[in-house]
Amino acid sequence: MKVIFTKDVKGRGKRGEVKNVPDGYAQNFLLKRGLAKEANKANMHTLERVEANEKAAYEQEKAEAEKIKAQLDQDQTVVNFKSKAGSDSRLFGSISGKKIVEGLESQFGIKLDKRKLSLPEPIKTLGYTNVPVKLFKGVEGKIRVHVTEEE
Repeated sequence: MKVIFTKDVKGRGKRGEVKNVPDGYAQNFLLKRGLAKEANKANMHTLERVEANEKAAYEQEKAEAEKIKAQLDQDQTVVNFKSKAGSDSRLFGSISGKKIVEGLESQFGIKLDKRKLSLPEPIKTLGYTNVPVKLFKGVEGKIRVHVTEEE
């Protein structure tokens, strides 16, 4: 019997796959537990529509990530901060990922999730720092952060 898997079944198939399985296994296990649907014409058409919608959503999300990357790569996109510092140009506090994301939103209107930043530890010195950002699978950018001394 041909079935469409609605959930991953270990050793048998992944969600969205169409496979031939024994009739008894399909009717007594897969269909009863809602792990699969019979692969008739209507269900195959539904599967195609769902796959097309998922692909369109993936492409749209990737396009938005590319657009944000282009904004971040522009020369004028530098997030500026003022902070108190000692004589050796070390900050009394630090600039965290959360502050960088808030500064990016307030200064340029670009919204990002702070979990996308690849900042191993907060910025603790004056000057320019490049902070890598993973925007999407295969799309990475850099946020330039400039910390100056507060007067």
